[in-house]
Parts: sequence; C-alpha cells; structure tokens
Amino acid sequence: MRRALRLLPLPLSIAVCLPAMADDKPLNWGLCPATEVIPAFTDAPTPVPVPGQDKAAASAEREQQPTDIEGDQLLGTTTVPQYQGNVALRRGDQFVGTDKLSFDTESGNYIADGNVRYQDASIRMVAKRAEGNQESDTHKITDIQYQLVSRRGNGDAESVDLQGAVGQMHRSTYTTCDPSQPVWKLSAPEIEVDNDEGFGTARNAVLRIGKVPVLWAPYFKFPIDDRRKTGLLFPQLGMSGRNGFDYAQPIYLNLAPNYDDTLTPRYMSRRGLMLDNEFRYLYNGGRGELLTAYMPNDELRDRDRGRVMFNGYHNVDSHWQARANLAWVSDERYIEDFANRLVGVTASNLQSTIGLYGTGQDWTAGIMADRWQLTDYTLNESALAYNRQPRLYFNWDKSLLPWLETGVYSEVVRFTHDDINFKYDASAGEDLQYTRNGLTQRVYGGSRLDIKPYVSFPISGAAWYVTPTLAYRYTAYQLDRGLADSIRSNVLASQNVDTSTLSADQLRGNTSPTRALPIASLDAGLFFDRDTRIGGKSFLQTLEPRLFYLRTPYRNQDDLPIFDTRDFTFSWGQLFRDSRYTGADRQNDANQLTMAVSTRFIDQTTGKERFSASIGQIQYFDESRVSVTPGGAPVEKGKSAWIADSNYMINDRWTLGATYQWDPKYKREDLASVRARYLMSNDGVVNLSYRYRINSGAAANATKEERTLLEQADLSFLYPLNERWSLVGRYYYSIQDSKPLEIIGGVQWDSCCLAVRAVARRYVRNREGELNNSIQLEFVLKGLSSLGQDTDRTLRRAILGYNRDDLYLVPPSNTGATRDDYDPNQIP
Repeated sequence: MRRALRLLPLPLSIAVCLPAMADDKPLNWGLCPATEVIPAFTDAPTPVPVPGQDKAAASAEREQQPTDIEGDQLLGTTTVPQYQGNVALRRGDQFVGTDKLSFDTESGNYIADGNVRYQDASIRMVAKRAEGNQESDTHKITDIQYQLVSRRGNGDAESVDLQGAVGQMHRSTYTTCDPSQPVWKLSAPEIEVDNDEGFGTARNAVLRIGKVPVLWAPYFKFPIDDRRKTGLLFPQLGMSGRNGFDYAQPIYLNLAPNYDDTLTPRYMSRRGLMLDNEFRYLYNGGRGELLTAYMPNDELRDRDRGRVMFNGYHNVDSHWQARANLAWVSDERYIEDFANRLVGVTASNLQSTIGLYGTGQDWTAGIMADRWQLTDYTLNESALAYNRQPRLYFNWDKSLLPWLETGVYSEVVRFTHDDINFKYDASAGEDLQYTRNGLTQRVYGGSRLDIKPYVSFPISGAAWYVTPTLAYRYTAYQLDRGLADSIRSNVLASQNVDTSTLSADQLRGNTSPTRALPIASLDAGLFFDRDTRIGGKSFLQTLEPRLFYLRTPYRNQDDLPIFDTRDFTFSWGQLFRDSRYTGADRQNDANQLTMAVSTRFIDQTTGKERFSASIGQIQYFDESRVSVTPGGAPVEKGKSAWIADSNYMINDRWTLGATYQWDPKYKREDLASVRARYLMSNDGVVNLSYRYRINSGAAANATKEERTLLEQADLSFLYPLNERWSLVGRYYYSIQDSKPLEIIGGVQWDSCCLAVRAVARRYVRNREGELNNSIQLEFVLKGLSSLGQDTDRTLRRAILGYNRDDLYLVPPSNTGATRDDYDPNQIP
C-alpha cells in the first residue's frame, strides 16, 4: 500500500505552478481578511515546514518514511482491499483523507471517491474524486479546490491528468484574493507541468481584473520550483515626452546553475529599437555582472548608441580581493538621454577602475588603475580628472602600547590624461557650441610618491582625553617636461614677470620637485554629564567641549602640479582635519586652534537622543599662504565661519534639523540647511527641507545672486487618505534658477490583493534646463508580479520614508566591512 501515496507530490506541483511566478517584493496584506478558503483538516497532522528545505528535498525525505492507513471499515479481498468511512493516509507532513478508497495490489488501479482531501506544509486541497494506476503512474483528479499554506494563493481546476512527472491541469484558476473579493484572477484552459524539468506551460492564459480581461498570453512557460528557467519576464511599459511610448520585454535565459542572461528588447517610439543585455555569473570565490546596450540608430540623435558596464570581484584569499568596475558609453549625451534621475543630468564623467586590494589586522594595501570618460557635451577633456595608471598604496596602523600608536600612509601614482579636443566657443553660434573644432592640446602627466609616517600618544581618563600626534610628510614628483614647463610659466605669470626677457633655462620647469614638512596636532576633549528633568521627563544631558590645535610650517608649493587635489568643502569635519585639501599635491601651512562644543539630551526612559547641538570655529593665528593655484588668495588671519548643527526629536513623529554657517568677517551666511520630517500613524510621511550654499570662489564684493551656488527647497510626502487611497508627491524647486528641478504627483490605491500606482513626473532632462514629462502606471498583483514601470523605485528615491524602513538604515560605513563592502576608491 505504500505506493498509493506516489500521487501526493504531483497535485502539489500542479497547484503551485502559477504562484511560482510570485514577486519577491514585500507586500502589504493588511487589507486581506484572515479567513481560510479551505479550513484546516482536524484529522490531519500539523504540518511543520523545514526552513530552507525545497520541494525536492522534502519529497525525498517523505520517501523514507512509512505510510499509515486507517478507516472505519476494511472490506474487499486481500488483493483488492477497500477502506470506507473516514479513510486517512499519513506520511510525514502529508495527509490524504477520503470517504472511500479501493486499491488493486495486482493491477495497481486505485479509486478515492468522495471528499478527497490533501494537505502538507505547502498546500491544502479538496477534490471530488481521484483515480488512476500506480504501475503506469497515471492519475486523474476531478473538481479540485486548493489553498496555499506557506504563502497566499488559492484557486480551482476542473480536472488534472497525470502521467508520471508530467501533468495537465484543465480550466484552472489562481488568485491571492479572498474568494469574497476576487479583485484579480489568472485562468487558463490548459496548463502542462513537467516536475522533472521544473517548468509549466500555459496556453491561452487570461488575467482579469474584476471581470475585465487585461492580459492574454497564447503561450508561455514559467518555473514551478526554485530552479530558474528560460522564458519571458513581465514587460515594462511607460510614456514620456523624451522617449515617447516605451515598451521593454525582458527575456530570461538560464544558461547554467551559476550564470544566466537577461536579454531585453526595448522599443521607444521617438527613438527606435534598443537591445539591453544583463549577464550574471557566480562562483565560490566571486561574482560579476556585465551590462550592455546597443541602439542601431537613435532617430533623435541620428547615430548608433550603446554602453558597456562590468562590475565584479574575485576573492584571491582571506586578505586579497581583485575587483573591477568598468564603464563605457558611446557618446557624451548617452547618460543624460537614458537616465531617469537628476544625477544623469549632472554627471560629467564615468570612472572605470580595476585593481587588487588587500586588508589585514593592521594594514591595507593595493594596486589599481582607473580611467575617466567625458559624459558632458558642454565640456571638453580639461574637465576630466587625471587617470591613475597605476596607483599603489600601503597603509599601516598599530597600537604598540596603550599610550602609543604609530603608522604610515604611503602611495605611488602615475598620472596620465587624455588630450583635450576643443569645441567651438559659444559665441560661434548655438548650433556649433558643442561641436569639436578639430583643435587639440596635449596634456602631460607625471608620477608622485607620497609618504606620511606618524606617531600618536593617546592619553585618556573616564571623562577626558588628550591625543598629541606628530607626522612627517614627504612628497616627490617626476614630471613630464611639458607639464614642468607649464607650471613654471604659471608661476612666473602669477609674479607678473615678463617672460620675453628670460632665457630658455630660466623658463624651464623643475621635473623633480619635492616637498617635506612636519605636521603636529593636539586633540583634547572633556565629557560632562548630569541628570535633569524637562517637562516631567528624565534626561541625561552631556556637555562635550573639544579643542584641536594644528601646527604646520609653510613650504612654497607653487612648483608642484595639481593632479587630484582640491579644497575640502568647509564643514564640521573640516574643523578637525590636519589638511584642508583632499589630495597630496598641497599641504597647507597652519597655526590654528579649533574650539567646539556639543551637547546632547538623552531620554533615560527610552534611551533615544531627543536633542543634540554642536557649534565650532577655527582661530587662525597666522595667515595661511598655501593655495591650489600660484598666487591664490591666502586664508587670512582671524576667525573662520561659525559652524552649527542641531537635531531635535520633538516626539516620535516630529524631527527637526538645521545646519548653519555664519562668517563674522563678511557678516553673511555661507551655508544654511533646514530639515523637518513628520511621520504619520498610518505610515504617511512629510519631508520639508531648504538648502543654501555660497560660492566660495565669488569675489568679496559680489552680489548675493553672484555669491549663491545653490538655493533649493524640497517638499515630499506620502499622505494616506484612508486605508486604501493615498497621495504621493514631490516639489523640488531651485530658488536660484526660479524653476522646478522635479515635480512628482501621484495616487495609490491598495486592496487586499491588488495595488495600483499612477505617477506623473516632470523633471529637468538636460543641461539646458529643459523639462521632460512622463507618466508611470503600475499594477501590483500581490503574490504574482507587477505590470508596468517600477514606480516603487522612483518613489523611494524621491520621498525619504516612502518605505518606512529606509529611515532606519545604517550607513554601510557604520556596519562593519564584509567581503562585498570593499570600496577600491577609499583608503582607511
């Protein structure tokens, strides 16, 4: 009798064939009633799913377990036993119940008639009749209803025919909706299922929303288990003023267990046909992804377009990892034309990087190379950074004693640069403004060695710390002759020297300049705290004064090149750095003292930080004469701008924040940022922010308009009208330019098993400030998939808190490194 249970895995496979297409997005099932479509069978064992166990493993485990059969009566003969009345078959988590069961042990024929029930950890099913032959492994089940147990889903079928591992389901349906609210339903007159191959084939499948058919598929294949299968994915639809009607049809190719490919033909009515491709691979020591795109003829640009991008890594051993991040586009307008975010308008270059990186307990090291490609048609190659080909670095840092730390930062780089291909000047006419004029200029490079050993003496107590540090920085160059001579000419020009009176030797630059200087700093702070009560609540208040003194002697660095160095943006972190430059080409002279103080109010009941505030300023005792360009303006003696930052959590719903910089010398604000967030009880959110920053390069007597680098206001919200309807929107406005940067307005409707999002978007699409209009519509069939564009990605980017969990994400730098967290462009 044990063989009589061989049919049990087969109805399970057929019943889950349609929901196997379900999406992995987290879904809101809160509107669904908690009713059972098929109530649990009281005489069945409680199914206990094994975490991580797939169907194949569960089936193999069942085969090793005995089958128990019982009933109220046992009739018939020895060869043809008949069980009647409350017949129950149990094996592991599987259960079959019926009113009557007969089985011919010689021929293998069986009949289960009346109230046929089946249940395991994944599914619950009822049928009117089941019959078949165990020897030929043929079965027929009629009048089926099923409900998934491990996830939402239910449906019915007129009949099921099984032949070994292959089955046909006739007139079947599937939905995740409650039968009392059939918002959507997928039906097919015939579905074939091959359990050995792990896929199903549906013919003439129809998707209905309500009673309206919205999608018809004459033929498609889909997986019925965890194995990936070649086939069509759901299409993406869109409409925009830039691309027109936009249709993309992904085709998934399962090439091998550890690599696959997704080919996506994409049609844009205003541009033409594009072919996207995504190739992925994975193995024990690494993974990678190759993205390519090709458009034979963009009708808007009248040229071929394309891109190639690769990202991957390989773990050499426990300390070393090889990583590559490569990117190429066919032209300077590609990113702007095909990006859907504002960053596509502002991106002026693409960086490609490849290297070998290592890390240990006390060291990091690496050898890498990178290259930059221009992606801004308004600029030429002079706007690109220097390529590092190659770059080698080694950093070592170790605590030798509790009060003694020592280390060294070292780097060797060879800098190269693409030649400049000039474009017509804007005055030459609008049509010629961004066209190459045929003139070129060679850009010379060089090599740089930078070594910075240091020793530090951290001394601390329970409420104080003092950390003196002494470092010595040595930087040496080997420059191309053309670059050295160019630097010499710039130095002479800054000194107003008439070069026509100088000899050739006097005009020759130094190809091997060096710089060496000590850097001394002293960092000290105190921690005070007290218990206090405000509004009847207990708080722990801290007061944390901090002093940071920096002393660096002056060295004339006008004969040094500028490869990768610029001024840091003045901010709170700049108060405590030993250099105001990002790279090694400049090291500022300094005799300065930073004075800062912070305070925090911590709720002693919940441990939440309700209020924090910090303020600081640098006192320059001497004029700092080092600048990026020869003859540049020095940092004058006196006081820097005040930097203040505060955050106030009024309650669990309201949060306010502000950052402010005030320059007492010019009596002006250099930066102002105000932030407010309100969290609603029904998952709604409202964000409001204002940002203003001065252009530090503007003249002292410039007007406010000339000094303003940016001034922007940003309002975004998710406002639920009720449990089903909600409004979403964003208004991102440039006050400086008196025009919007992005406007989003949309409406969402959510039901038990269907969500619909309609979003209209207007945003800056190019560097001329022209706006693009687009409409995004998405139907989310909960438990199946989504149709239309991915509006969720657009709204999560535009509205902080659209997904409430996004508010509580910890930045990667604070979570600790994993093997996938390596950043080849950063050195600790």
